[in-house]
Amino acid sequence: MPCSRSSTGKAPQRRVNTVGERSTTAGTEVVQPRLAATVILLRDGDAGPEVFMVRRHMDSDFVGGAYVFPGGRVDSDDSQAEEFCVGLGSDEASRKLQIESGGLALFVAAIRECFEEAGILLAYDQDGDLLNSRHSELAATERARLNAGEVSFLDIVRRNGWKLATDRMHYWAHWITPEGQPKRYDTRFFLTSTPRSQDAVHDDLELTHSAWISPQEALAKAQRKEWTIIFPTLRNLMTLLDFASTEEAEEAGRRRGEVETVQPRILRAPGGFQAVLPGDPGYEDASPSAQALGAQAR
Repeated sequence: MPCSRSSTGKAPQRRVNTVGERSTTAGTEVVQPRLAATVILLRDGDAGPEVFMVRRHMDSDFVGGAYVFPGGRVDSDDSQAEEFCVGLGSDEASRKLQIESGGLALFVAAIRECFEEAGILLAYDQDGDLLNSRHSELAATERARLNAGEVSFLDIVRRNGWKLATDRMHYWAHWITPEGQPKRYDTRFFLTSTPRSQDAVHDDLELTHSAWISPQEALAKAQRKEWTIIFPTLRNLMTLLDFASTEEAEEAGRRRGEVETVQPRILRAPGGFQAVLPGDPGYEDASPSAQALGAQAR
């Protein structure tokens, strides 16, 4: 039985995402994707793994009302956190993400967003222990100040002598929003488990509801149209279906090899357009966007 929290919520106040830079390709304007990081946060339930999902505020400037994993865009401070990271340096992080540089900022962004949006801080205390119930009151106070814009994430980590548990973050997936969308994100998905005795609670600013739920039930809710779940989230939920425990999922994360970048393309289909993924029939010949497909036809 999934447990959940809900509230009336308020209009998002914590941060406003801005549209990325634009360029022009084949006569169409293309928004360049912003770097972002998302956390697939797991715990063991009575019937197997459960994942923490949050509903974005209806007035959100991106996928309002949809259920997603905690996450958001990379901030400039995220690239300044190497001294606070455990078990992962900048070069190794970039190698894992298959990029030349800047990889560690994505791991840090995932941990920061998880704290901001879900209240779970994946970090070690000064004794090297994962933060737990002993730190709950302090962490909740620090989170409130962070979301109010009174302090930065790195200020909190530095002042308390905490270290970020980047060694517990498993690179899981990489999705890029298709061209033609007004907001585009270049998003890395990370998988991890919730430390014992930390309670996940949505921020009540950008988010209005949250739930621990099995991947099977989340997909069923989407099928019954009870929840709006966007395509990348649906596909990542599907990757969790075969795991009997969080340890099994994390072990798969540790063994995961090269992660394929997924950027949907558009095919003209009877009655409209159809999104196709790498490996689908027609992907190589498909257009990067519906707008570009229309431009080609003119």
